Amino acid sequence: MKDKVIIITGASSGIGKALAFECARRGAKLVLASRSGIKDPELIKITPSLMDVPTDVTREKDCEALITKTIEKHGRIDVLINNAGISMRALFSEVSLDVIRQLMDTNFWGTVYCTKFALPYLLESKGTVVGVSSIAGYKGLPGRTGYSASKFAMQGFLEVVRIENMKKGLHVLIACPGFTASNIRNVALSKDGTSQGETPLDETKLMPAADVAIHIIRAIEKNKERLILTTQGKMTVLLNKFFPKFMDKMVYNHMAKEPNSPFK
Repeated sequence: MKDKVIIITGASSGIGKALAFECARRGAKLVLASRSGIKDPELIKITPSLMDVPTDVTREKDCEALITKTIEKHGRIDVLINNAGISMRALFSEVSLDVIRQLMDTNFWGTVYCTKFALPYLLESKGTVVGVSSIAGYKGLPGRTGYSASKFAMQGFLEVVRIENMKKGLHVLIACPGFTASNIRNVALSKDGTSQGETPLDETKLMPAADVAIHIIRAIEKNKERLILTTQGKMTVLLNKFFPKFMDKMVYNHMAKEPNSPFK
């Protein structure tokens, strides 16, 4: 990662922030994108050349500007990590369609926009595109209609990008963490689009974002095409291949046990 030009979206918190710290420790040239901007003094201290580009990935022009500014400063892009994402928790029968659109705009279209504008430069450098997806991109999670839909869409999109460019040296990694300790559930949207405000899970029992970041970076370095994390996540994906109906029941029962679950 040393001296590689790496763009990370959704870099102000959670997995994105952890990725920024880990890449900084490895000597990368960082371009960090988020709506709120990068304010962590420790990160700024260890990465004097850090480029902070306020970006709303739901806006095509913001994504185009992110890539343009990166090229203006560094002249190249080696790695694009599409990490920006939001979640939700509500029954589909009750959720506002605006919530579904918001998740698709951020999780799916944000990835499409950034990848579209970065692709010519990534092909030139024979670089890497990463999509930080989820186990929810393999198995539909009840109460997370928009989240699962957006992650399934992201994975399908990136798989096609990989196949179309398989003879051009482009590396595409689809990374699927399991439940990770981050603030994504605290700011998850409820049925009317307001922030959930609290997590339904015991965050202390989840994989730390810093560990997820290390796994993702190692997967980039090893040119892996897919990364599935946590024992629970790996078992979910594996069993769903062979016993999908059984896994429907298992996932339902597991998610129904959450505090204040929208279904029982």
